[in-house]
Amino acid sequence: MRISRPRSLVRSVAGGTLAILLSASLAGCVTNEELGNPEGWEEILPAKNPQLAALVPPEIQARGKITVGTNPPYAPNEFKDSDGNIIGFEMDLIRAAGAMMGLEVEVNQMDFNLILPALSAGSVDVGATAFTDTEERQKNYDFVDFYSAGISWATQPGNENTVDPDNACGLKVAVQKGTYSDTDEVQGRSEECEAQGKPPIEKLVYEKADAAATATILKKAQAYSSDSPVIDFAIARSEGKLVRVGEPFDTAPFGMGVKKNNPLGKALAATLQTMMNDGTYEAILKQWGLEDGGLDAVTFNLKPYQLPRTLQTKEGTK
Repeated sequence: MRISRPRSLVRSVAGGTLAILLSASLAGCVTNEELGNPEGWEEILPAKNPQLAALVPPEIQARGKITVGTNPPYAPNEFKDSDGNIIGFEMDLIRAAGAMMGLEVEVNQMDFNLILPALSAGSVDVGATAFTDTEERQKNYDFVDFYSAGISWATQPGNENTVDPDNACGLKVAVQKGTYSDTDEVQGRSEECEAQGKPPIEKLVYEKADAAATATILKKAQAYSSDSPVIDFAIARSEGKLVRVGEPFDTAPFGMGVKKNNPLGKALAATLQTMMNDGTYEAILKQWGLEDGGLDAVTFNLKPYQLPRTLQTKEGTK
């Protein structure tokens, strides 16, 4: 997650795209080639919904597009394929939402720390870059919360019942540099071990997430700690060489951000909720293997959201 301390993943870059597929012919080496969309992926762009389109601010309707600021690489939310295209499940969601609102979606790569100021300045309409919705950020921005993420651990098959994040003293744990797992979670656990007179956790710090995953596959580390969608994405691409340990913890929602009180926020919330109701949202997550963190209902600034009455149906209201 991308958030200021204490949940600090201000620059939790997912390093390339978790290209961790092992090849027997490489005798334990891994490929660093960037991957594209998952196997079997198809672009999902629903038809325009006039009722949703009517919620879009008039100036954006006239323009016919929304501009989106994002900061790859942060797989699987947003990252580049081998052709330099920005892809990922969050990109799929915002593009599908744009289609339902009758808008073209223009995605702009930006420095992470400049995206929220760009919303304030009006140079982009939406920030879609794995933002964690926080009360501090809500002072100036509204967030449409669309996915539940936390911290997860992964290990080699057969070790999932012996590796325990709550009893990890003395273990070797791989992390990506600068992530919450590095600066807070594993570090904090290690300090607790020492305070109890137990061996500290040996933290193996890697520049990129794919290197941390590979170290675990190759048994240089006994476990790998990262954000839950990053872990799930790594597991899906490990050909059975990684498994998750237990359930995610320290969960918090990812939210797409807009400028405070911009009607586009409510239009986006209505669109994402409609996508959840009609199965579009689930279909997108399923292509990425990320159903575990999916939601039944969006929240708006961490609070329940209710669809406008014109969009409510007996089957569709959540």
